[in-house]
Amino acid sequence: MAPEIENHEILVETSTAKGRKGTHSHRYIQKEMQAALLEYLHSTRALQFIDAENISKNCPHFIDKLFKRVDCEREIRKSMARFLRYHPINEFEPFFESLGLEPSEYVSLLPCNLMYLIDDELLLHNYTVLSYYGIPPDKVGKIYREAREVFRYDFQVLASKLQAYEELGLCRSALVHYVVGSPELLLGDVSAAFVSVFKKLKSIGFESNGMEGNLKEDNTYYWSRMLEVFSLFSEMGCSDEQSGKLLRHNPDILFESSGETTVSLIGLLQKFGFTKRELCSMFLQFPQIPVAKFVANLRQCILFLDEIDMKAAEIGKIVHCHTLLLGLCSLKKTKSLLDTLNVGKKRLSRYIQENPEELKNWVWGRRVESFPNSGDEVRSKAQRTKFLLDIGFVENSNKMKAALKACRGNGVELQERFDCIVKAGLDRKDVCEMVRSSPQILNQTTDVIEMKINCLVNELGYPYGPCCPPKDYFPIKWKGSSLGVIRQNEMERYGGKHYDNPAVPPNIALQPLSHFKHPYLIFSLKIVYKRVHLVSDTDIWTEVFGDWQLLQLIIKDTQRLNKIR
Repeated sequence: MAPEIENHEILVETSTAKGRKGTHSHRYIQKEMQAALLEYLHSTRALQFIDAENISKNCPHFIDKLFKRVDCEREIRKSMARFLRYHPINEFEPFFESLGLEPSEYVSLLPCNLMYLIDDELLLHNYTVLSYYGIPPDKVGKIYREAREVFRYDFQVLASKLQAYEELGLCRSALVHYVVGSPELLLGDVSAAFVSVFKKLKSIGFESNGMEGNLKEDNTYYWSRMLEVFSLFSEMGCSDEQSGKLLRHNPDILFESSGETTVSLIGLLQKFGFTKRELCSMFLQFPQIPVAKFVANLRQCILFLDEIDMKAAEIGKIVHCHTLLLGLCSLKKTKSLLDTLNVGKKRLSRYIQENPEELKNWVWGRRVESFPNSGDEVRSKAQRTKFLLDIGFVENSNKMKAALKACRGNGVELQERFDCIVKAGLDRKDVCEMVRSSPQILNQTTDVIEMKINCLVNELGYPYGPCCPPKDYFPIKWKGSSLGVIRQNEMERYGGKHYDNPAVPPNIALQPLSHFKHPYLIFSLKIVYKRVHLVSDTDIWTEVFGDWQLLQLIIKDTQRLNKIR
């Protein structure tokens, strides 16, 4: 039966037992199938009419599945009735679907030994109690999903629990909202946390109807967590009058995620050094914006300030002084702002520290104007040019142009890195020669340069002097190079001590083994590769290479070299 689209109706082809075919709209088929199912559940299975009607009208997946099994003639309702007469269905399937459960959810809930709803008296009774109390059937499904034990209560138990909450002063319509929003209220005795929150809200002037209006039926609420919010407000020094004013102004502070978002906001601000008094003052000025949106904006602003390399202390000052501003700004992405403003991170960081109010002009939906040219780029290039001329570059030469492109930073930063290498023990002339050969070595910070020199000289014993090419001491990819030194040292031990092979020169290029071009080392690697396949004594391996993992690394590198085998 293939559906066709015609005149904005879904047409379905049906067949009869005599082979004749007919075409009906999908809406017509649904209506006829629902009527047949209603008649079956009410007249044949003796369900209450209102329950049978609700089930038949709210189980589209079940009806579609049933339609595929029925050999429909022109009168679909009669065909359906005849099929149900001789093919009983599992009534729990359309029942659970009518409660709002998906087939993937209720398939595991189907009882193994029951087919008829009337056989599960407790389930049907508690469902009827909730429905007659005013809870919509699809919301009953939410209760079943989160508090299934409710439907195993004995007769009159569920009604008595609802009555106990009414005695607290709650009207039926309000209690329906609370039960749907928090099905756990029906588990066990009357919830002490709920009673505490309810009394607290009444004491601060927040009426129950206001509480009811802020509960969203699709959400689940945890009253113990709300109590934690009240406890935090009390610790911050907020009076009942202030708390009541705050919640009437922005009830989301309490009801959004049962107060969890508010608790996370308090924790975030405490990390920035907010005192209890400052927190109280901030909340009393809280804008009319969902607290979840406020927290998301605040986090995005903090991330933005970090991504433009603003120091932690300066970020803390801005968060402290302009918390509400940051929470109201839905900033654009950092890269987008940097490109649009046509500004560097340092200049932007300084500008924000001086003009934090400008953040509100860089939010989504606003046109952002680029910064005027400050001349920083021109000054920086002039400083780099002067520095390069001082160390021996020829003005307007090709090497000079390449060095200007390769070097990052202003003249002062390049000079500091240059002096760092000189202070480590090299002659100034040698360092000048190193930089002219590889100007990119000055793109590393002084801390990184000092760390590499210390590791190579003090930990690995590599010679530090003018005979060593700069690319050996200051490679950009440090991890692979340091590992290469360790493997090179093992090569020297292997080639010099155990076999009469030429020793690897001490000033060999310091790069990963896969990049080595020195003939002595390649020769040693060939020997290692051959010997590994001949030597079977693990003691020799341990003595030569130190450990098996190092041996594996050496083997891997030898296999990368051309024509090793």
